[in-house]
Amino acid sequence: MDDHVKSISDLRKIAKQKLNADAYQYLESGADDDLTKEINESDFQKIKIRARRLVDVRHIDLSTKFLGKEFPLPFFMAPVGFQKVFHEEGEIASAQAAAERSIPFALSTVSNYSIGDLASQTKAELWFQLYPTSNPELAKKLILKAEKAQAKVLILTADVPVLGNRKTHRKSLENLQLFGDLSLGNFAGEEEGHTIHNPGITWEYVKWLRANTSMKIFIKGIVTKEDAAFCLQHNVDGIIVSNHGGRQLESLRSTIASLSEVCKEIDKAIPVLMDGGIRRGTDIFKALALGADGVCLGRAFIYGLASNGKAGVLKSIDILKEELIRCMQLAGVASLKDLNASNIEVEF
Repeated sequence: MDDHVKSISDLRKIAKQKLNADAYQYLESGADDDLTKEINESDFQKIKIRARRLVDVRHIDLSTKFLGKEFPLPFFMAPVGFQKVFHEEGEIASAQAAAERSIPFALSTVSNYSIGDLASQTKAELWFQLYPTSNPELAKKLILKAEKAQAKVLILTADVPVLGNRKTHRKSLENLQLFGDLSLGNFAGEEEGHTIHNPGITWEYVKWLRANTSMKIFIKGIVTKEDAAFCLQHNVDGIIVSNHGGRQLESLRSTIASLSEVCKEIDKAIPVLMDGGIRRGTDIFKALALGADGVCLGRAFIYGLASNGKAGVLKSIDILKEELIRCMQLAGVASLKDLNASNIEVEF
């Protein structure tokens, strides 16, 4: 990548230049008037850093540990569908980049490459995101494919009982499907007509998942303390605080504004991750200070994928790593283990 690329914003500009209008619109659009998507980013500005002085910050420790394993960075790859829309190598390029930086890669149900493809062509630690299809036999097949690929975590996306009003997003995707091969790798050999949403989903579905997989189970889409409590009651292994990148319900709180109450309810009993609006190392710093064990990158790494494939994804990871290190040095925090709510001031 060129040396002039210094931020995720720079990658975003390159992505806009390289992608056709439909692909860029599909990437950037949210539900209704995009209010939830926009507040995911803007609410980070309502958190200010309380910097400490005269701290030895020559060596910064970015490692984080959960599920019995230590990771070198506190951010991971969120599930993003249809990645061939953004680059011909799609999920393969993204997962290879994740493997090179030793961070987990979560594959979407609606990926262009299958979980088996990724297992055979990359060395990434794979997680698999499951949409709650109302067809249990299809769900079982998808789970078995993920287990065969040795995926470590099954992520149930819980905020899609119905699809949000993604009018622009849906039209862009339809146009892209008309003019290119956007086949769904995980559904190869399955009958057409499947849906990824399920208006009848309840907490009983979590019990059903537990009975049908040995993978760790994370619930994605939790934004309240009440549902965080239900996660504990149902022995969930982890939570991802998420509002689907603003693609589902308009007028939701941002994920960063929702994070604190979820973390307080969980009280370190299980890992809490979050996604939504991460564009800077300072954003990661703030989320971790509020109690998150890590954050998941979505659009941030897709901008990199669209700009230059695997090299672009690596660039997005390295930019955020460098920004987080610099932020911690300037804030007087040498290790993530020392980062907590005393390092920030919240203005929500």
